[in-house]
Amino acid sequence: MHVPEKWQLEKQADIFAFIEKHSFATIVSPSLQSTHVPLMLDRENHCLIGHFARINPHWRELSEDISQQHLVIFHGPHGYISPTWYNNKPAVPTWNYAAIHIKGCAEILTADSTTHALELLMQKFEPELLVDRDVVSAEYQEKLSRGIVGFKISIEVIEAKAKLGQHRSIEDQQGVTAALSKSPSAEHQALVNYMHELKLGIGNKV
Repeated sequence: MHVPEKWQLEKQADIFAFIEKHSFATIVSPSLQSTHVPLMLDRENHCLIGHFARINPHWRELSEDISQQHLVIFHGPHGYISPTWYNNKPAVPTWNYAAIHIKGCAEILTADSTTHALELLMQKFEPELLVDRDVVSAEYQEKLSRGIVGFKISIEVIEAKAKLGQHRSIEDQQGVTAALSKSPSAEHQALVNYMHELKLGIGNKV
């Protein structure tokens, strides 16, 4: 991914927070096989953890050559930016967005580690399922676990981009922020909320 210096997201805390919030990712293998999966960030071991359906042949590429790097793409907030929102003219339309690319080698997990990875996913998205086992019983979980393949991808290269209009003038940033805030689009609302979270592109006068 091309990441000009002016749009680099540099703080590890911001990058990891982004991954944990936008955890539904695209994994691309060297052969360009791709799969969309939720991933867990293991901060301590600096890796990403997930699983494939065993019927999905993609997992075999992760096991065939452990020296090959795989690409993981995390997609963040994005939205159309109208040139009419700028104070300075002439201007052209653009698209503001945030995305993170991770590159790293992969490793297939053991059965026990795969079970632990599943529990981490439930702990994140619906922890009640680990308490009330009537819905996902231990026996049912063990049965379904035979149909999946767990894996982890080491975080070796990080490319983090936040193209949020921070290179524009203060007046232009304020115009964009105001327009996004008034927009009925859920994508625009997510985008402007993220801009406020990072304090980028919102026209703050330093």
